[in-house]
Amino acid sequence: MAVSEWYQPKEGRAEHLVYLNSKAKELEKMLNKEKKMLIRGAAGRKSPLGGRAKIDDIVYFVETGGDMMVTHRGIITNVIETEKMTPDESVTFVNTYEKELNLSKDQYKRWAGKKFLAVFEIDKLEAIEPFKYRREKNMDDWIITESIDDIK
Repeated sequence: MAVSEWYQPKEGRAEHLVYLNSKAKELEKMLNKEKKMLIRGAAGRKSPLGGRAKIDDIVYFVETGGDMMVTHRGIITNVIETEKMTPDESVTFVNTYEKELNLSKDQYKRWAGKKFLAVFEIDKLEAIEPFKYRREKNMDDWIITESIDDIK
């Protein structure tokens, strides 16, 4: 597969490996343009990614429960992070982006009500030459790295 020139990395930009929920068919929904945004949340004292995911960062995708093969990538085109919210404010926030998130019922239950939420709009989704993610002991569902080559 030829290397795409759709995006040239900018100095200081991160690359991310993001798990997509296979049961909720997140990758399929994104490829069919039925989903434009990803959501992450935290019940603790700060935003889920702490401002470390930025517009123009590259995101690579791996599906949960699979063979750890990374098959697609895209770029972050918008980031919206909340301040600390009440459960009602959190539900309202999730409902605001309901169409773009296209969450399953289980996903909705997981995220609506969290104290902190962030949504990430993804564009320029494309298939890439698949590679295997070397997971080691990392249990996070969103890994931030300087270069994706660091975790191949």
